[in-house]
Amino acid sequence: MDRRDFLKGMGGLVISFSFSTRALAQNADSARPFASPKPMGKNQLDAWLSIGKDGRVMVYSGKVDLGTGTRTALAQMVADELDVAFSRVELVMGDTLLTVDQGQTAGSLTIQDGGSTLRRAAACARRAMTQYAAARWGVPPETLTVSNGIISAGPERKITYTEVVAAQSFDVPLDSNVPLKPPGSRLLVGQSVSRVDIPDKVSGRFTYMQDFKLPGMLHARVIRPSGPAACLVGFDAASIHGVRDLVRIVHKDNYLAVVCKSEWGAVKAARMLEVKWQSAENFPDQSALTEYWRSLPIRSVERPAAKGQVSPALGRAKQRLKATYTFAPHTHGSIGPACAVADFKEGRCTIWSASQATHSLQGEIASVLGVDKAQVRLIYLDGAGCYGRNGHEDCAADAAFISQAIAQPVRVQWMRADEHGWDPKSPPTVVDLEGGIDENGRPTAWKSDFYLAAAQGTLSEFPLLAATLSGQKRTGYISGQIQKNAEVLYAFPNIATNVYRLQDRAFRTSHLRSPGRLQNVFANEAFFDEMAAAAGADPLSWRLEYLSDPRARAVLEDVARMSAWQYRPAPSPAQLSGGTARGRGLAFVRYDNDRTYVATVLNVEVDLKSGKVRVTDVWCSHDCGQVINPDGARNQIEGGIVQTISRVLLEEVRFDRDRITTIDWVTYPILRFPEVPNISISLIDRPETVPWGVGEMAPATIPGAISNAVFNATGIRMRSVPFLPEKVLALLK
Repeated sequence: MDRRDFLKGMGGLVISFSFSTRALAQNADSARPFASPKPMGKNQLDAWLSIGKDGRVMVYSGKVDLGTGTRTALAQMVADELDVAFSRVELVMGDTLLTVDQGQTAGSLTIQDGGSTLRRAAACARRAMTQYAAARWGVPPETLTVSNGIISAGPERKITYTEVVAAQSFDVPLDSNVPLKPPGSRLLVGQSVSRVDIPDKVSGRFTYMQDFKLPGMLHARVIRPSGPAACLVGFDAASIHGVRDLVRIVHKDNYLAVVCKSEWGAVKAARMLEVKWQSAENFPDQSALTEYWRSLPIRSVERPAAKGQVSPALGRAKQRLKATYTFAPHTHGSIGPACAVADFKEGRCTIWSASQATHSLQGEIASVLGVDKAQVRLIYLDGAGCYGRNGHEDCAADAAFISQAIAQPVRVQWMRADEHGWDPKSPPTVVDLEGGIDENGRPTAWKSDFYLAAAQGTLSEFPLLAATLSGQKRTGYISGQIQKNAEVLYAFPNIATNVYRLQDRAFRTSHLRSPGRLQNVFANEAFFDEMAAAAGADPLSWRLEYLSDPRARAVLEDVARMSAWQYRPAPSPAQLSGGTARGRGLAFVRYDNDRTYVATVLNVEVDLKSGKVRVTDVWCSHDCGQVINPDGARNQIEGGIVQTISRVLLEEVRFDRDRITTIDWVTYPILRFPEVPNISISLIDRPETVPWGVGEMAPATIPGAISNAVFNATGIRMRSVPFLPEKVLALLK
């Protein structure tokens, strides 16, 4: 289907979209390069939405729904601004042939940035059509009303959107300054509209990435090296001749895969193939990870905060505190291992993937295949949660690489050991803090040194496994650590924050939910409590004393009300019962120091015999500005809280000198359902403001709040994530 067919009988703003995304992909003519059948310029209204002959509104989003409900929230924003029924809005998401590159679906920016663009596109379309109707009837546009896609000038004059676009060709640019509806005129935004994907997901009708099939599709498994630095010595192809479904072995350098007619055949062949690897050291001694991290070469130094004279102020301080906080590497822990399908045919490749970054992955895979980016098409399908760059991108590259090698469509399904052992990890973090307090119990100085991984190169140079194992050099490096929230927001007289970017190559890293901010806020909020305790101050009162931002103060006061916070210096008198100590802690963040505000209070129980920490109750006050879908926002906040409790109490990537050793749920446990706490959320809705992100913000408060609660319960400071029982017991002795 080409552009002429796509636009046949229609003009300008109107595009008749009568094929599903999947049908488009399967019916595409493979004899020529991929060419979008619709406008793709960022400043063209048609790039973002279209109205079909049947009145459906098709919205094209470069951002994707990762199970977060944005498919529904974005449709609410468009339907409200366009004045059409919610049921008439459909979304195409993450298809590189049909959607504009809006960057990765990351940073909790889908609603904040992606939604704002779609909202403006809808407003531009509504304005263009009402202006046409006004001119046709000879009346001022502001006298018209629009409801459910029908423009009216009194009871006698009515025209539908479909009639407008059938009568007139439009060439409308996207106007970033188009007026939007005032809060009082919105019917859908701010309402808990039910998610459109849930009915099919709970009934089993939904097609996840793992369910997707192509005619004639083969199945492949990649045999991974014994470790990241291992080299392939050889393999015995005869060892799997007995596998009936075997089609081929794909081998290039250290890349080794088996291809079979069935998935079970591929599993058996991968297990049975006799392979010899020569191991080599890749990782440091885990018991000395902090020392290793400090010893790395410093590639750059950033100073995000500098105020006053810190060194003299520390020298004059009556009390001078020092502490080091560390955060272990984590894996993404996707419940379902990655899966992808690729079809390389006549020099171009179509890939179905659950990647959160289809547009950037398009170039990455083109580089692996040695073809132009225009010859690669990525189509997004929902998969297991990714929480950052997990195994989805590597799995997609596996499928494309193998499909190119055998010239047939291929499905690659990772196993649990692939996902846990080979997905990119979040890097270690080390933070040194120092603070001063005067004779009146007031802070005089704050000094913080963050030791974070450095990034290098572009995404097209990211070391995809299909590239590096097949002998293609890749120098790119995603640090997975963002310096934002390294600087504190509290109004201390003397502040110095330094960020040291370290050149590490032991860990293949990437972003993991709340990257950098989680670690940075943990150190800052826990050390703030250390200073409050040294000053004999109540943690909440001290925060309020040094915060002037009214929205920051509002979430703190709100969470204090929710949790019935009682004024007390920390630690409070021990609350002991049956060998269990109980306490509560508080933490605050303004995410990136320029958007969403969150304050969290939580209660913990510490088993003094086993050292196990359990979070029992969580209260969270959340101000993300304009709330699009309250139920969706609560779901994201709750999910982020639960996941981060798991990360803080249980999760740690373990390794020996050669390889990752946490390759299953036994060696890398996560929080279980009986361990999930009671969670109460308060949304501070500000409909007159812009919407900010939700998914990554509340997690940033959890590590510090748990650390502070454990101190409140026991008097010990947990400064190293995860807070494993053996660490707690060692500090209790």
